[in-house]
Order: sequence, then C-alpha cells, then structure tokens
Amino acid sequence: MRRGHWLLLMALLGLGAWLWLRSGKVASYINFPPKATGDWVAFGDSLTQGYGANEGADYPTQLAKSLRVRIRNLGVSGHTTADGLARLDQATQLQPRVVLLCLGGNDSLRGVPAEQTFANLGTMIDRFHATGSFVVLLGVRSVGLSDQNAKRFEQLAKTKRVLLVPNILNGILFNPKLMSDEIHPNDQGYARIVERVEEVLLPLLPKL
Repeated sequence: MRRGHWLLLMALLGLGAWLWLRSGKVASYINFPPKATGDWVAFGDSLTQGYGANEGADYPTQLAKSLRVRIRNLGVSGHTTADGLARLDQATQLQPRVVLLCLGGNDSLRGVPAEQTFANLGTMIDRFHATGSFVVLLGVRSVGLSDQNAKRFEQLAKTKRVLLVPNILNGILFNPKLMSDEIHPNDQGYARIVERVEEVLLPLLPKL
C-alpha cells in the first residue's frame, strides 16, 4: 500500500473511532476503561497457546507486538470451558487490564451441551469483571456444517456487556494455506486472527 493511501486509511479509521466513541456505543461495556492495571491476558485453549505455529507466531505474541502491549499467554491445548474454570484463579490473580477469552471449541468437539459451555463462559466473564478487567470474547464456531454457536456468542456478549470478536476462524478454517492441520491455523492463519481482533479493538485502544 502506498504511503498516501496508508495515511488516508489511518485518518478514516481514526475518524470512525472518534465518531463511534462519541456516539456512546461503547458506554455499555463493563470496565471500560478497565479498573485493573495488570498486563493483558490471553486465556484459552490451543488456539490461544498457538498450536501449529512456529515460536512467537501465536496470536497473543503477534498481537502484543502489533499493539505494543504486554500479553500473558495462558492458553492450554485441549482445555474445555470446565478446565478454564478450574484454573481461573491463576488468571484473575494477575488482575489483567484486558482479557482475551477464547474457549469453547473443545467443548463442541467433545459433545458438551452448549448450555453448559456458555454458562461456564458467563461465569468466567463475571469473575474477570469482578477484578476490574475489560473482557474481549473471541467466538469459535461449533462442530458441523452450520455454526450453532454464533448466536449464542452474540447473546452472551450482549448480556455480559463485553466486546465480541465473532468466529475468529472465519475464512481461515478449511483454507489449507492458513491451516497447520484440520483444526489449528499456521503462522499466517494466526496473523489473520490478529487482524480480526485488531479491527474490533481499534476504536477502544486509546482507553485500554
């Protein structure tokens, strides 16, 4: 992209962010701006840990470099939302300023009822809110031809008043150029996740 085009894009994005903030649409988010003062935390499963990526190419590391913030990667491969609940104290004790919450994929793979999955996610969000954290919920699609999770993530984000990044593997899953296996992205795939998260976070960054 030419420098002139890049500067124009940044100016338009900045204007859009200012208008969005001014409109009051972000006022409904809990803990915006955050009350907690610790490092950002990425809390999740293998998609957070960076399974399938080379060292330093997991999405939290790439995002941290891009945003110039410190992000603690608390992703554990294979973990379900129940596992997340079991180790939640590890994350809340850090008093993270921002939490990137990405769990639920393994629940779907293991046939955990969606009601239980989203109840667990809701409990985690409440606990993070209690510590003063701003929560970013990363949506993951369900197993099957159609995504049964999308509306549930939207409803959860609305009910808990958190920022949602819908279906982070949209356009990545099933694309062999972006995947290391059937489930996990490669370096380029994780870079696409970073772009998606950044796009949603951009209007809020000055206060995060």
